[in-house]
Amino acid sequence: GTLITAEQSWQADVYCENGLIKAIGKDLDVPAQAEIIDATGQFVMPGGIDPHTHMQLPFMGTVASEDFFTGTAAGLAGGTTMIIDFVIPNPQQGLMDAYKMWRSWSQKSCSNYSFHVAVTWWDETVYQDMGTLVKEEGVNSFKHFMAYKNAIMADDEVLYNSFSRALELGAIVTAHAENGELVYQLQRKLLEMGLTGPEAHPLSRPPAAEAEAANRAIKLAEVIGIPLYLVHVSTKDALDEITRARSNGQRVYGECLAGHLLIDDSVYQHPDFEFAAAHVMSPPFRSKEHQQALWKGLQSGNLQTTATDHCCFCAEQKAAGKDNFTLIPNGTAGVEDRMTMLWTHGVNTGRLTAEEFVAITSTNTAKIFNIYPRKGSIQIGADADIVIWDPEATKVISKNTHHQNIDFNIFEGRTVKGLPSHTICNGKLLYVDGDLRAETGSGTYIKRPAFPAAFSALQKIANQNKPQTVDRGKK
Repeated sequence: GTLITAEQSWQADVYCENGLIKAIGKDLDVPAQAEIIDATGQFVMPGGIDPHTHMQLPFMGTVASEDFFTGTAAGLAGGTTMIIDFVIPNPQQGLMDAYKMWRSWSQKSCSNYSFHVAVTWWDETVYQDMGTLVKEEGVNSFKHFMAYKNAIMADDEVLYNSFSRALELGAIVTAHAENGELVYQLQRKLLEMGLTGPEAHPLSRPPAAEAEAANRAIKLAEVIGIPLYLVHVSTKDALDEITRARSNGQRVYGECLAGHLLIDDSVYQHPDFEFAAAHVMSPPFRSKEHQQALWKGLQSGNLQTTATDHCCFCAEQKAAGKDNFTLIPNGTAGVEDRMTMLWTHGVNTGRLTAEEFVAITSTNTAKIFNIYPRKGSIQIGADADIVIWDPEATKVISKNTHHQNIDFNIFEGRTVKGLPSHTICNGKLLYVDGDLRAETGSGTYIKRPAFPAAFSALQKIANQNKPQTVDRGKK
């Protein structure tokens, strides 16, 4: 077929054996028993990597309906061969204790998976656990929630301590950028005004709240000298902060969600509570000018990755906030639909080239989190994580036919063109023309080495700018 990577496209055959890509070229000499897939007229690309999912997440008094098997299986059906999920300790819970709990849940996975670990509080044990996670468990990224006051919000002291420790360890820091105090106060004010429905949700989390937190995280990272990755960037305001920092040479990366690119805030005005509540996530869906800015962010390279923030809560769970929007569990699905939605509305419209599509759905994530070229590439020696993509295939997205374990789909009724015909994970055919062959527990945990490339560049800059000791003599 036509091979497409983040750098180039060309006609070739790919031979895989024992979970690895062994040969690439034309008319390859392969064993007689090799299984042949004819990808004529189709594209052969690196399997998708979703860097932001929440499978089986305990959150807001309930647990996400998607477990690690159903979630990774749905991902495979959509061409995604790896997820990076989140370990989120409760305040005062040890990071290693939480990590072990998530690892036990993730044994069900049927694709590749890895973890970011959130720092939600601080003491000496957190300092020690961060070291263990990086050096022994292959965790090279730590998450910081700047929202959710009185729950998992990290204040500036926690941010400073965690960022500084991550720098020592060679781990990237990531942040959910919303000013948690401002959100909390606005929520209280809106409830006092009698605004209790989902329409109040975006009002409590204005674009300025995201921009302020993004700027604060960027400035902290600048002073400390560490690479920063901002998750689910949803506004032009936050993107402007990233663009400004990057133009000044700072190592700041931005992720956006397929949902934020394609759904606007009118959903919260829907008269049906279930429909409006199903779209409650944070940051919320924004007005259309923010969507246009996010597309430009991908085109310009100031946003590097796409994700889903896949976190499923069914209608019965969302109903907990029937009389108080602050109690609606935050989260929407999307791991199955991310790639086809981005192809349909990105590549098919001319917003993205096919090579840029590969970059933002797979390769850039692999590079930022230091698993490239093992992942996110089609080259000899790489893992055989491959999606064969039929650019002419179409379907109508529906909750009645998707594989995600949720009774709603935020892309319901949309016609998409461009779908996976085959998904190969670790050299195994796990999705073939609509036949999902996922097996519980067949997934692989992926360790990610510390000190990705961004660190070496920052270290050189730090050495050049190292303050000089001034000898003022003895008094």
